[in-house]
Formats: sequence, structure tokens, C-alpha cells
Amino acid sequence: MGLFSTIMSKIFGHAEAATPSTTAAPAEAAAAPATAAAAPVDVDAVLSGLAANAGQPLNYKTSIVDLLKLLGLDSSLQSRKELAGELHYSGSTDDTATMNVWLIKQVYAELAKNGGKVPADWTH
Repeated sequence: MGLFSTIMSKIFGHAEAATPSTTAAPAEAAAAPATAAAAPVDVDAVLSGLAANAGQPLNYKTSIVDLLKLLGLDSSLQSRKELAGELHYSGSTDDTATMNVWLIKQVYAELAKNGGKVPADWTH
């Protein structure tokens, strides 16, 4: 599983955990994750909730490093270079500032494409 898949899992998993459970029959409960996945996940709400419990200020809206930290993931340069490759970054990974700016916007754009409700200004 790639880093982006892990990011999606962390964010979408927290959203599913926050969804109130029902007292459905086992067959209905098994179908519930598919239904929940169809509904857009409010990425801002999930991340705001995590940030409230982070114990440190994290600028996850504009910093890929802080987003990864917030999600409890490796934020090292090597990890970010791997994420850049996974998301088809075509610039130089040696220009880390440019890469990082591109990464945070691309991660949010990809989350939006995959069922996340992301504020428009996070992807531009």
C-alpha cells in the first residue's frame, strides 16, 4: 500500500469511526461501509478534529509535513519523495520547497477525486 492510500485510509477511516453506529442486523452492518464510502467525507472536519487533539499546532492545510505528522505518518524527506513519485510529480525532488507545495495541493486534490469534501482553496 502506497503512502497516499495510507493517507486516505487514515482520513476516511476517522470519518467512518465518527459516524454513529446503528443496531443493524449483521447483513446490513456488512453493507454499511460501502454506503458510508459513497457519502463524501468532510476532510476539513476530520482533520480539524485530529488537530484539536494533536497537542501541538500543525499547519496541515498548507504543509505536507504537518499533514503527515497529524496523521501519525512518516514526514521525512524520503517519504515525501516517495509520495511525489506515487502522485506523478514531474519536478525536481531536490527542490523540496516547490515539491512540498505541490504535494499538499495534490494530496487534497486527490482526496477530492476519491470521495473527500475538501475546501476549494486547499487544492489551488
